[in-house]
Amino acid sequence: MTDSPSSDTPRSGERIAKLLARAGVASRREIERMIAEGRVRLEDQPVTTPATILPDLRGVTVDGQPVRAPEAARLFLFHKPDGLITAERDPAGRPTIYTALRNALPPGTPRVMPVGRLDLNTEGLLLLTNDGELKRALELPSSGVPRTYRARTYGDISQGRLEELIEGIEIDGMRYGKIDANMERRTGRNQWIELTLTEGKNREVRRVLEHLGLQVSRLMRIAYGPFVLGDLPRGAAGEIAPAEVEKFRRTLGLAAQDPGAVRRTLRVGEAPRAEPEGRRRTGAAPARKAPAPRRRDDEGPLLGREDLRERGRRGRSQRAAEGTAAPAKFGDARRARANAAKARPEGGPAYPPTRGDGSRRPGGPTGRKPRPGAPKGRRP
Repeated sequence: MTDSPSSDTPRSGERIAKLLARAGVASRREIERMIAEGRVRLEDQPVTTPATILPDLRGVTVDGQPVRAPEAARLFLFHKPDGLITAERDPAGRPTIYTALRNALPPGTPRVMPVGRLDLNTEGLLLLTNDGELKRALELPSSGVPRTYRARTYGDISQGRLEELIEGIEIDGMRYGKIDANMERRTGRNQWIELTLTEGKNREVRRVLEHLGLQVSRLMRIAYGPFVLGDLPRGAAGEIAPAEVEKFRRTLGLAAQDPGAVRRTLRVGEAPRAEPEGRRRTGAAPARKAPAPRRRDDEGPLLGREDLRERGRRGRSQRAAEGTAAPAKFGDARRARANAAKARPEGGPAYPPTRGDGSRRPGGPTGRKPRPGAPKGRRP
């Protein structure tokens, strides 16, 4: 079996739990459970401790599958709707965030893990990443990354009582750190309250507000660190630019990534590679079509803006005479037939719509009288 090296062995590398988390296998806590269950092996030998020091993941398998080299860290914003569990699976069979992420994330996205959790009835911004080290750094209270929530509450509260939360509060033996709370607006006994905290303990916002005698009817997270929810639709996801992710990693004191891996990462707004129809995910956004070129005349170059304006100033008859008329519209064919009926056939009898003295001929332009008994308004 593989244990951690002895104290006299020089430490060259990193802990296997940290390497696996960075590779996006799972969080460090989950990897520790996987090691305890014997699911992680090194050279066909089970790893017994997450403190095993390795230079890389060569020869490491999880559930019999080799672990790929770590990819560049990717970070996604997801607008979690209420009614979804922030977990990969739920024993009770309730829908999870991964049910909605199947169509929200672009094709080819690696396995991502949620940063922190949002309760079943809490909505708003949820960060997702494939980098376990970044996930851990974002979740630790020692990192001091702020989380901002908006809560719709019912009850009596004053701004003065909310400002007392800046010193922290203790509820049922649980100590909560400082909370910056401000009342946004009030309508009767209903009010919207904005709260910013850095710990993010389980149900912290709801417990603090309920301790103040308020009933929380809606709770949503609108920001996590420098990343804001903005106008992201419910159930949709967006990716942060790789350069911004690397810059944010450095602010957290994390080691720099391979620049080549960062450059290979898909940029925000870049169209993903086309996949075969059989493998394309349902609901994925189609590739953006290239803009169609401007319409070309039968002879001549592409029409420029000034040419289009000049053509707009000319009449339809003049453009028709020049052979540059616009495409036919609804009704043009009917008007063309009526005009042809009024014209005199070359070499044929006169076919005017009126008599020589100017009076109209019976039966209209055709010169035929209506059939007896034919209904009015219809052609015989």
